[in-house]
Amino acid sequence: MSQDCRRLDIDIDYLSGQLAAMLAIASPTGYTDSIVRYVCAQLDRLGLSYELTRRGAIRARLPGHARAGARAVVSHVDTLGAQVATLGPDGRLGLVPIGHWSARFAEGARATIFSRKGAYRGTILPPMASGHTFGDDVDTAPIGWRHVRLRVDALAEDRSQLERLGIEIGDIVAIDPQPEFLENGFIVSRHLDNKAGVASMLAAIRAMVAGPRPPVDVYWLFTIAEEVGHGAAAILLPDIAAMVAVDNGTTAPGQNSAEFGVTVAMADETGPFDYHLTRKMVELCDANDIRYQKDVFRYYRSDSASAIEAGADVRTALVTFGVDASHGYERIHMHALRSLAELLTAYGLSEVDIPRDEKVMAGLKGFTHQPSDPADQMLGPGTKRPETAEPDPG
Repeated sequence: MSQDCRRLDIDIDYLSGQLAAMLAIASPTGYTDSIVRYVCAQLDRLGLSYELTRRGAIRARLPGHARAGARAVVSHVDTLGAQVATLGPDGRLGLVPIGHWSARFAEGARATIFSRKGAYRGTILPPMASGHTFGDDVDTAPIGWRHVRLRVDALAEDRSQLERLGIEIGDIVAIDPQPEFLENGFIVSRHLDNKAGVASMLAAIRAMVAGPRPPVDVYWLFTIAEEVGHGAAAILLPDIAAMVAVDNGTTAPGQNSAEFGVTVAMADETGPFDYHLTRKMVELCDANDIRYQKDVFRYYRSDSASAIEAGADVRTALVTFGVDASHGYERIHMHALRSLAELLTAYGLSEVDIPRDEKVMAGLKGFTHQPSDPADQMLGPGTKRPETAEPDPG
């Protein structure tokens, strides 16, 4: 497979503006109606038709020259959050997390509680929050969700007053993102996973609707419950042969991800991604002068996982923007978001490499090959160098 240079220019101001707007919309898993309505409004402005599932997952279609063998790009609009687990006798709320994130990042966070009577503001604190009261014990208090409480900014001194406010067990809590967009391109905020991915997709769509028509339909999928393990299974179509997930790449010691360029995931905890589609992503980066690196994520799953586990016969790949301190106070760089959006345009416009994939079932003709020939190598003194055909002097 050889990939031509097909990337389109990305409007960085548009991308940044979309990210800022979405970070301002609370969307913990289970409370995503507002962000779904926002994304649909953007798709309307871009001229893309779309459908919604009952719960609000979005499937938008960019028409290509053919429908069969379609491609999909998927990311999720939901974020981490919390739910009310207990109404304390002191008027404070016990919490359980929505998604997997450490309570150490919850301490001190400002938050919104969505009750049946309306939204309340509050702060997540450890029970021993004041050094003036507890002295050095504030530094040795245990960390965990059992050891934080949400102080509501309303008259709530006991359980009965919480009940009068209409706050109940199960109410969803959204955590403030506290975004900062720095002039050097860094962006620091909660919930960059995965609103940064959604913003990159919208920027890629904006470039593509004004560009040439892709060879096959490209579906843009936005899911609503990835943080709790549900992904794209509910919105796939039989026509979709390949799906590229867009999400964060964990930049940390022991990982090969970076906050610059695209990080192409080779595997996550569900196993290796599709050999041919992943290779295509790498070759598109090479052909389009897009910086990239590869990584393996051992404690990670993306939107594609639920589809594969549900038995969907679709090729999958994962392309990511590097995030420092994922699921905490996250940091990314605009270079990665722009690179990612460029790659998505190059993918959408690239030629179809496996025409057989337009059929759900077919014979052996046109089936793929994976290389297994021995590699050229220098085995020792006297072995000829493959590139020079001259004896190795040893």
